Amino acid sequence: MKTAISIVQGDITERIVDVIVNAANSTLLGGGGVDGAIHRAAGPELLAECRTLHGCETGQAKITKAYGIKQAEYIVHTVGPIYGRENGREPDLLASCYTRSLQLAADHQSKSIAFPSISTGAYGYPILDASRIALTAIRDYIAANPGSFEFIEIATFSQGDYRIYQRAYSEIFAASEGFIG
Repeated sequence: MKTAISIVQGDITERIVDVIVNAANSTLLGGGGVDGAIHRAAGPELLAECRTLHGCETGQAKITKAYGIKQAEYIVHTVGPIYGRENGREPDLLASCYTRSLQLAADHQSKSIAFPSISTGAYGYPILDASRIALTAIRDYIAANPGSFEFIEIATFSQGDYRIYQRAYSEIFAASEGFIG
């Protein structure tokens, strides 16, 4: 089975997937941007469950139910690096966000997942670099775990981010097998 990978522009809380990934802060208690939108859409039960998780380290991920986001079953919360504050470890930590999110989703028998552009908002990661890291991590995970997902989406907020991810996708997946664009 090939994994379909697509880049879409729109609200991640409206994606029809098994798992939505939240670009969370380390407390997992909500915030701005994608994190705030996901918490608002999921409702107060999400905050209550997140309180039991006792935060999350940068580059790691934790999973909760999706609550008020009815088209998804789970939310994976991952904490991306703040650009320039990780002593050069930012690329590895960002890649880990994607890999660990995919692994958690697979561990819960999920076949579809939607990611935001992790760390590129308030955390300041340059979007072109982040898109390449994200798509390379996804490609490498799927190559090592074929058939684990039917489809994977990257949901971008802006048209500009969408175009950058499309360009990165063309670069990274041009010669790859086992993927459907």
